[in-house]
Amino acid sequence: MNVFDFAIKMETDAETYYKKLAEQSQVEGIKKIFLDLAADEKKHHEMFQAMKDRTGNTAMEESKALENARNAFSRMLEQKPPADQLQGDLEAYRHAMKMEAEGARVYEKALAEETDPEVKALLERIIKEEQKHFNIVENVHNFANAPNEHLAWAEFSNLEEFRNFGRDVGA
Repeated sequence: MNVFDFAIKMETDAETYYKKLAEQSQVEGIKKIFLDLAADEKKHHEMFQAMKDRTGNTAMEESKALENARNAFSRMLEQKPPADQLQGDLEAYRHAMKMEAEGARVYEKALAEETDPEVKALLERIIKEEQKHFNIVENVHNFANAPNEHLAWAEFSNLEEFRNFGRDVGA
């Protein structure tokens, strides 16, 4: 399988996965984030298909997913959706992060072996988008997981003392 076929399959699988996550989400902001990511993956698929077919149509508009995610997080912070709706499937979010990280690694490897400047430029751009996607999904995971990270015990109200436990603080 050549790099284009492999990339097309990866991007198609990612698009399908993000659509599934959007469908499962009960929170409108998270649903929108995953639909934006699915749209980006579809654009990546189309770019690799154009490169493979040598149609010359390799122009790709700038992704708005990061900006849209920031706006969605701002709205969610204002609306404060219930924790049970927000949690979603944390393992699915972790899987999406792995998927994005693996995609970036595969494209970095292909970039190192590529000689065509046009393909190299496309790979560099998609690597940057995949890294942004990872950050977005990581933020969704952290946002959804925040209730699990809350310390409810009064004994831990002085966290600075807890952080310094076992260290020579005076050094």
